[in-house]
Amino acid sequence: MYQLDIGAIVSLESLLKDGTGGLEALGLHSCQVNAWNTDILTEENASALKGILGDSVTVSSLWVGWPGPKVWDFVDGPATLGLVPREFRYVRMEALKRGARFAKLLGITDITTHVGFLPENPSTTEYREVVIAIRDVASCCKSLGLYFNFETGQETPVTLVRTIEDIGLDNLGINLDPANLLLYGKGNPVDAVDVYGDRIRGVHVKDGRYPTDGRHLGQETPVGEGSVNFPRLLDRLIAHGYQGALTIEREISGPKQKEDIQKAKAILEDILKKY
Repeated sequence: MYQLDIGAIVSLESLLKDGTGGLEALGLHSCQVNAWNTDILTEENASALKGILGDSVTVSSLWVGWPGPKVWDFVDGPATLGLVPREFRYVRMEALKRGARFAKLLGITDITTHVGFLPENPSTTEYREVVIAIRDVASCCKSLGLYFNFETGQETPVTLVRTIEDIGLDNLGINLDPANLLLYGKGNPVDAVDVYGDRIRGVHVKDGRYPTDGRHLGQETPVGEGSVNFPRLLDRLIAHGYQGALTIEREISGPKQKEDIQKAKAILEDILKKY
């Protein structure tokens, strides 16, 4: 059986409040810590989290959020998400740098975020400005010995690769979210693995469908009920020598979320048995 850590996304707030019991009850010993509220990325909370995690749960990366408006659609998303909107850029750059310093305190190697709807046209001033902004944040990460990872979905695979090439640093990685590529209508996730290649340092195990109109994202589904072909996806990842975590993401809450995470874990284990 091909050995890959299977984990889930968990918020920093819940870990600090409730510990790792929820993860361990699901039989998971890996997680990506989600920190939308960067105000709590303090030295004290880093120390507390290290004590909570101990040797029982490993952190694949810190997912760092940013302040300001967030509209997850095709109309207002480009003007509100990530580092693309100029009016929110500086404060968000500072939030990401704070996340990098927190990750360093935790002793982990990667931070991850959505940088927004990367401009498709590389000849625009907007594109060049975004490249400079990301390079600044990624340079901070590099000085701390960290990788800066782009979560996929809001741009085509080729646009993301071009952006990474234009930034020109060697500490840039990709957090592949196969469902996002479908939800945003940007690409086939199996084909995208061959475009991203060995740049992939993390994977979200999430499923979904393509959009059905030009304003709203497609629908997220439980793993196995959407359009992501997970057997083929894992086959391509393994062919590229992927050794990172498989982090289950189900963007609902309550008992159904836990049920869907358990089903996703079983699906992954069944696929990996074949390798």
